[in-house]
Amino acid sequence: MTTRRESIQERGTYSDHNKEAAYTRFLSQNPGYDADQIDHLRDRQYSRIDQQQQIYLDYTGGGLHASSQLEEHMELLSRTVLGNPHSNNPTSQAMTNLVEGARARVLEYFLASPDEYVAIFTANASGALKHVGESYPFMDGSRYALTYDNHNSVNGIREFARARGARIDYVPLLTPELRVDQASLDRILARARTDRPNLFAFPAQSNFSGVQHPLDLIAVAQEQGWDVLLDAAAFVPSNRLDLSRWKPDFVSVSFYKMFGYPTGVGCLLARKPALERLQRPWFAGGTITLASVQADRHFMATGEAAFEDGTVDYLNIPAVAIGLGHIEKLTIERIHDRVEALTAWILEEFLALRHDNGRHLVRVYGPIDTDRRGGTITVNLYDPQGRLFDYRRIEELANQEQISLRTGCFCNPGAGEASEELTTAEIEAGFAAGPNIGFPYFISVIEHNTGKSAGAIRVSVGIASNFADVYHLLRFISGFVNVESNKIGAVEFDIDSCRVIRDGA
Repeated sequence: MTTRRESIQERGTYSDHNKEAAYTRFLSQNPGYDADQIDHLRDRQYSRIDQQQQIYLDYTGGGLHASSQLEEHMELLSRTVLGNPHSNNPTSQAMTNLVEGARARVLEYFLASPDEYVAIFTANASGALKHVGESYPFMDGSRYALTYDNHNSVNGIREFARARGARIDYVPLLTPELRVDQASLDRILARARTDRPNLFAFPAQSNFSGVQHPLDLIAVAQEQGWDVLLDAAAFVPSNRLDLSRWKPDFVSVSFYKMFGYPTGVGCLLARKPALERLQRPWFAGGTITLASVQADRHFMATGEAAFEDGTVDYLNIPAVAIGLGHIEKLTIERIHDRVEALTAWILEEFLALRHDNGRHLVRVYGPIDTDRRGGTITVNLYDPQGRLFDYRRIEELANQEQISLRTGCFCNPGAGEASEELTTAEIEAGFAAGPNIGFPYFISVIEHNTGKSAGAIRVSVGIASNFADVYHLLRFISGFVNVESNKIGAVEFDIDSCRVIRDGA
């Protein structure tokens, strides 16, 4: 069997000998890369990446924290006595001030006026989306419209909508770029009854294809009687979201995707008029002003307090303000330019990789340049005969090279279905065995019946990425040129529900 390492050595295109010349060309083509500033930042704040010889290319899955973020947060905790903010004692007051300071910092960062928006702390972006889904006043005659390429946490809102009698409309994507079918969207938006609450949801950036949908869709939908939910989790790590310009009714974010630390804290940014229309189906500690057991009554709190169930993650919330400060020192614009430059180079090099018979090695899903797209690149690999490489095996081989990429469905089934042009009948065949089939079986049925893929390989760059990272990636991928798909070995682990499950784990 031809091993991957031997294949790389034979090819030599991305050898260490060629690396310096490639870097020189890259810099000449990408003056916005700002090598000195961010490479210096990597040496000082992210040195553990190179010390451990890791190639981290999963920023859409989660960002990396800077060492200064931990130092500043630990210093705060070590010198301060902080208590549960649901009280008025000295330690509670100190903690309340820090939480409210972080809340104000979030609004300031997103240029959201506190007169117009509130920031509700949640466990993550999914928690923010669940708030909207369970509380939105869907009813008979309402509509819930969403693009095909939403994360499953947005797809899941359809279950709340359906239970209350609302109509569900999916807006298709146009291949190959996987952008919104504008004609279909226009027809769907025009169907709304203005005497009913209607919700339109879309991602500012697809976590599958990297497509950045036009933010002017927000106003277009609102003018036709829709509230708008913007999932910004994949967008904000390397792009400015200006809520003084764009006015979505609800925005979901996860801070760990932006700056790595803390995990367990997300946010729902909500316009006050839209927030007032939400109807919570239950109450919890901290969300009410008054409750009685004997009278069987309660009064909900107003604003963000009505949605922060129980005690917030108060010791970690100050780290959000620290992380935002870290981003602002570097500037989101500099991060954006760097991500764009690295993304452009990866795409160009991927598309140049061909087998000797002229067939492409790499199939890119979505845009093949950086026009209206972010630093998320999803692909599959094909051998000289056009046969699909098993992406799970590709991940195993990448692991051997210390490359952290991501494979699977990325909790975004609609984008995957659209990219492979899977039909409803083909998908139903995968579901036919019943609810306990698991994702591995579904994959095998789809690939056996259609020759199409039910999963893919995703690489994504971010704040600490550098040229060496992507060069290492290209050296790895180029090792599959002229290699038969059945010559790379069998998969040693499998996946279930889009999560890796190892024997004995």
